[in-house]
Amino acid sequence: MLDEPRSGRLAAWGNALLAGLVSPDEAAQRIADDDAVHRVLDLPGEPGPVGLTLALGRLRALGATGLRVALPVPGHPLGLSGPPEFNARALEAEEAVLASGAGLGLVPEVWESGPEGAGVPREDVHVEVVWHCLPVRDAPPADVPSLGEAERELAEALREATEVLSRLDVAGSGPVAQAALEAYRARAEAGRQVLAPGYPPRAVRVLELAQRVGALIGIARSAGGDGREHGGAVSASEMAARAEALRPVERTARRAQVAAYNAYVEEAERGRG
Repeated sequence: MLDEPRSGRLAAWGNALLAGLVSPDEAAQRIADDDAVHRVLDLPGEPGPVGLTLALGRLRALGATGLRVALPVPGHPLGLSGPPEFNARALEAEEAVLASGAGLGLVPEVWESGPEGAGVPREDVHVEVVWHCLPVRDAPPADVPSLGEAERELAEALREATEVLSRLDVAGSGPVAQAALEAYRARAEAGRQVLAPGYPPRAVRVLELAQRVGALIGIARSAGGDGREHGGAVSASEMAARAEALRPVERTARRAQVAAYNAYVEEAERGRG
């Protein structure tokens, strides 16, 4: 969870484009980020795959008023509304975007080529993303909290996780843990834009907190994240206890991410109501 999901970038910058706050070219560039190519397949009215700029314009013409994020995992269909075919594809990818007002959803399929292995620079990997467009049900998304609920849940989850992981001797002082923590701090200090223009400040705050919680989870799960020289020194019972402690925290962080990315649509709908 150290990296933002592609569905989050698509929803955030797509919403900024729909609101007229950024140009189509900027939105497409921000969504693609370091990926080489993004295409959208099976979009109504288009005979073949199209680029992000054309796809976002087509979604608006089809009635899209905003883009929502879903981050489902087995046993937790977070942000989904059906039908089963779309839910199954989204669950396989563990992310999706739903276009409110258009009855359509987008699920990414990622293709990577280039050198493999730990330590390979991100820019050396060629990444292409195909977004599959499918019909979705116009219904409330599953298990998405309000921003206020997400913020309160995250603060409590962070306190509980810190206490539990401290008791389990997950001090985060191993070399892998330190490298992960330094990478996260470097990204934060670089002043990256957490959300696109048009989002409320509270959404930015919630997403930043969710990403910090995600950093804690990633560090705790890394080899060396237990304060020892090698993660392999952790016993099976310790690993099971750690996984059990992290499971509800990860669930809370994912719920908060979805609440933050969906805040633009939620506020827009309240304004129209």
